[in-house]
Amino acid sequence: MAKIRSLIVVFFGIFLFLIAGCQTSKKITESDIRVALAQKLMLDVRYYCPTNNKNQTCTQPLTKLTGDLANMISNTNLGGIILFSDNLISPEQITHLTYDLQNAAQNSSSQIPLFISVDQEGGRVVRLPREHATSFSGNMAIGATFAKHQDKFAKEVGQVLGAELSVLGFNVNHAPTVDVNVNAQNPVINVRSFGENVDLVSKLGTSMAEAMQQQNVISTLKHFPGHGDTNVDSHTGLPLVSHGIERITKVELAPFQYAIDKGIAKMIMTAHIQYPSLDNSKFVSKSGESMTLPATMSRKILTDLLRKKMKFDGVVITDALDMKGISDYFSEEEAVINTFAAGADIALMPFKIRTPHDLSKLDVLLDKLVAATMNGRLDKQEVITSAKRIAKLKQEFNLSNSNKDAIDKKLIKVNKVLANKAHKKIETELALESVTLIKGSGTLNPTAKRIHILMPDENKCKATLHGFGQNHQYQISCSDFITGTFQQVWQDSKNADVLIVGSIFPSQSPVEMGGMDDWPEIRKKLKSQTWPKSNRVGDIKKLLARAKAAGKQSVLISLRAPYEASQFYDVTTDILATYSYNQSTNKENDVSGVAFEAVTQILMGKREASGKLPVTVIKPQ
Repeated sequence: MAKIRSLIVVFFGIFLFLIAGCQTSKKITESDIRVALAQKLMLDVRYYCPTNNKNQTCTQPLTKLTGDLANMISNTNLGGIILFSDNLISPEQITHLTYDLQNAAQNSSSQIPLFISVDQEGGRVVRLPREHATSFSGNMAIGATFAKHQDKFAKEVGQVLGAELSVLGFNVNHAPTVDVNVNAQNPVINVRSFGENVDLVSKLGTSMAEAMQQQNVISTLKHFPGHGDTNVDSHTGLPLVSHGIERITKVELAPFQYAIDKGIAKMIMTAHIQYPSLDNSKFVSKSGESMTLPATMSRKILTDLLRKKMKFDGVVITDALDMKGISDYFSEEEAVINTFAAGADIALMPFKIRTPHDLSKLDVLLDKLVAATMNGRLDKQEVITSAKRIAKLKQEFNLSNSNKDAIDKKLIKVNKVLANKAHKKIETELALESVTLIKGSGTLNPTAKRIHILMPDENKCKATLHGFGQNHQYQISCSDFITGTFQQVWQDSKNADVLIVGSIFPSQSPVEMGGMDDWPEIRKKLKSQTWPKSNRVGDIKKLLARAKAAGKQSVLISLRAPYEASQFYDVTTDILATYSYNQSTNKENDVSGVAFEAVTQILMGKREASGKLPVTVIKPQ
């Protein structure tokens, strides 16, 4: 094994030497270009059906590396893989999968290790199973602790996320989000941001990234040049930011510049957003429409601004190219060529691999990319320089030692690290310290005996009831938006002393559900709810207003973005914000979540709400 590792280091060094253009005795060949371009691709293998033909839909999660997929990685010198929650079932299974992926890369001609990446932001966007890993309450919860704790939780969360990912075999985490969320209607960022204050976001984002990288996991700062002031989700459309350059520099670009200046930024992810003040160049979409270039494909933004003006010398990775902000306007081939021409180093998820028929797509794409390089559409020296940049980052984080331990030794480490007592303690402390009181006392009236709760779904009912525990002081009932109706809830709450409503704003986005593959199912679920989104706010207001008018305590728990509190301010006696509604189910089928544990502790008067709003909630005059 030691001999193999030595050979890997040697080959890795040779590749770096070659792509640096220093090996004057050897001309750079098409084969060298092909390896360099393969290193610039990061594919997803979320689903894979070895027996399906090209006309069959595949929804079978890939949880074990197949021989043909291993050969694809080995034969092409592929640079990276991204995994999703469907790929990740248990600690043992995840460890075997990442181990086999790296072995496939070691069997390639270059023997360059893989980037194995994941979106493990914490809070609403996690891919590791919540019952096995530490998930946390998310970035805005960390932002809510800043006034009291500064960057304490950013560092601790970064360290835990990094440690747990590293021991499982991941080396890239597409986190944290350093978008400054200044738009209350933002459908995709909101609580994934630390807040609306530029300095707060800059400091917390950089601290988290640094802590993660200390655990040998590369942090991806996203989404450049900034996704915090959009009201369109780039998963489902193409947003536009119309601010002037001065404002963009002071707000959107500032967290990225801060991390670059501190030397912490190693990888930055692009945003599929139009920024006409930064680049008003036009392109003709595949439907023939003339449009402004998105940042992901803008050379002025990725090369002239990010590389030259902001002095970023790390790796630029695109956001997923299957998102509608790109796929609705470009073919797969054109999307990759345009991103590389703009200055991106890595194209993330350029096409789907779902069946054996799809395996040839990688060779076809590489053929086209090589041709584009040889005919001058892509600059050969830029391709080589980009591959060198990728190789340098892999070497800096010593990825060639990914499989230095045998699998049994790796599993021993996994069992010691994953969701251990110290990690779970930090998760609990963050949830408790972040809960924010927006109105009222935040505690149940001393005379309250009967409580009715309305939650978005049955599991959140169970998690809330679990939070109250075996407290015989109260008679508690709970209904939910999925199975209950307005009249049923009102009847249940008429006999209660307190009505508690847990609300989520806005609806979940595809990134929270897993990715673009989930979008059709998300739309079906939203349409099937008994309380449609269009009526829900009005109905909740009626329920809370009736309860308040009847002399009851009416409590709103904002479980996600706290902006919604302004809509319910006049119809409630109390409002609390948790920034999170994570829950998981254990082996005994008990449902619980740290956010629910924390907020019920505060409602029962056992803890005080010490969080401070990191965003502005407009209160009625």
